[in-house]
Amino acid sequence: MTLPSQSSVSVNDTLAPATQADRSTLEPDLVLTQDETGTICSCYWHDRSQLSDLTSADTAAVLPICPEIYHAKVQQTLLQSVAQTLRYPFLHGDRYLLIDGVMSPVLLPGRSPTHVMVMGWVWCELSEAEAIAHVEALPPAEALQPHGYQRGLSQVAWNVRRTLNLDAIWQKTVNGLGEVLGVARCLICSYEAGHPDIAVTAEYCQPQWDSALAIRLPVTPESMAHQVLTTLHPQVLPAESLGLSGQQPPVLAIATCHKDQPNGLILLQHAAMEREWGAFEVDKIQELASQIGTDIAHAKLYAESQNLATELRETNDRLREKHQELEEARTQAEEASRLKSEFLANTSHELRTPLNGMIGFLKLVLDGMADDPEEQAEFIQESYNSAVHLLNIINDILDIAKIEAGKMQLDLNPVNLDDLMENVTKLTRGQVAQKNLSFEILTPASLEPVVLYGNYQRLLQVMLNLVGNSIKFTHDGGITITADIIPEKTVVQGQEKPGIVKISVADTGIGVSLEKQDRLFQNFSQIDGSRTRQYGGTGLGLVISQKLVEAMGGVVSFFSLGEGLGSTVTFTVALYQDPIMVSTQLGDV
Repeated sequence: MTLPSQSSVSVNDTLAPATQADRSTLEPDLVLTQDETGTICSCYWHDRSQLSDLTSADTAAVLPICPEIYHAKVQQTLLQSVAQTLRYPFLHGDRYLLIDGVMSPVLLPGRSPTHVMVMGWVWCELSEAEAIAHVEALPPAEALQPHGYQRGLSQVAWNVRRTLNLDAIWQKTVNGLGEVLGVARCLICSYEAGHPDIAVTAEYCQPQWDSALAIRLPVTPESMAHQVLTTLHPQVLPAESLGLSGQQPPVLAIATCHKDQPNGLILLQHAAMEREWGAFEVDKIQELASQIGTDIAHAKLYAESQNLATELRETNDRLREKHQELEEARTQAEEASRLKSEFLANTSHELRTPLNGMIGFLKLVLDGMADDPEEQAEFIQESYNSAVHLLNIINDILDIAKIEAGKMQLDLNPVNLDDLMENVTKLTRGQVAQKNLSFEILTPASLEPVVLYGNYQRLLQVMLNLVGNSIKFTHDGGITITADIIPEKTVVQGQEKPGIVKISVADTGIGVSLEKQDRLFQNFSQIDGSRTRQYGGTGLGLVISQKLVEAMGGVVSFFSLGEGLGSTVTFTVALYQDPIMVSTQLGDV
């Protein structure tokens, strides 16, 4: 008999055998660790209660007999990474002790085991012949796989577990299994309950084999794939049953699952027809498939949580935007309410002023307070002026109400530009003279009247509004009205016209700051409430003018370089017909 060549471990000569009934309550007699070569690394004996120093020169030893057979058991335990029962004779000095216990692999995260731990109790003492006979009667250790697949499978599981990306899990699974098992093809299919078929999602295959990524497998109740998925039992299936060529080797089909619910199908093929799948090999692959199924389930949950997080983030963004819009709308509504309140306050003042004037002057006439007929006529004239002013204010209010209600309908007709300007001059001459301002009108030089296409009364209203504002807000300097013809075709109320006329009203008045100009055309908006009280007016002139011009197919614009720098308001109106211009006529002579 040959003893193993390794350091000996000292033990106490006195043995304390235990019966099978009381072993579970006692400390083990022997605990030792060994590496993959069978070398004893540490030992514990029940009487010494400490690890033996393997470097000391002890005379006694506890060593397994027949080291070749024992070493095969160590290798088998390491390869399978599974603990197994052990009843094996050990030599202690000149005594043979039958140790009954367990041999377990020492597992470390992310690494294949390289050491085993033996823990056992003394069963009985044997003679040398009995010890040898016992070893010879033991069943042989299962043959080791030539590719060392057990360690490879552990590494595959470790690699897959390191990611939560579903595509990466599928690809690492097929690549790892294909390389470790040395198969010709490894496929994995993702399975969702209720779907009539499943598609190959990842593939490993040798270069000489055709790709099977385009294959879809039926999972109807009568299909073989359905049987594997529902029973969760591995099966070796004919290649043609899975849509592969009938001349190919059979396919090992193993379901991946999580909590007994299938979520995938692994398909493996050897290169040779005669190569069969061993029971031990199938068991180990099925263990890995269970781990892969758990990893797939976790990855799907992670993907779903990521999708939910993305949807929640997008929903929050939308809600934030909506909240911001609502805040802006609320701010605008509050501002509109403030502007309306301010407008009503100013308008009530504007309405009371001419009304009080009318009542006051008429009262003077009725009470006979006029000294002579001339003064009485003056009082009546002032009452009339106040009445006209009041009428204009009421008309403005009614106009803006019609515009807001969408009931402003205008009939467009030819309008003579010169007649329009002459009437504007006549109606504003007194105000201009009263403030000692200059007043100039510049019209295109033509041999015939310039005819506009618009509504005369509304164009006059717009001009009076713009000129009236210029007179009101100008203390020095003057007002210039300019009309220019732009040969640009335009369509108004479905009729094409040959051009447009751009009319500008420029003054040297108080101007408007750049930051306040955007408020000029807002309903009920006034640049400065105190200034409005100072100069009078409802603040509706520009708004009404803009709406009227737009109703006639034109646009209104306002320009000012800032406060104290004057302002210019322009608007456009369609040209009814092309006039003969002076410059054109002179060029033809």
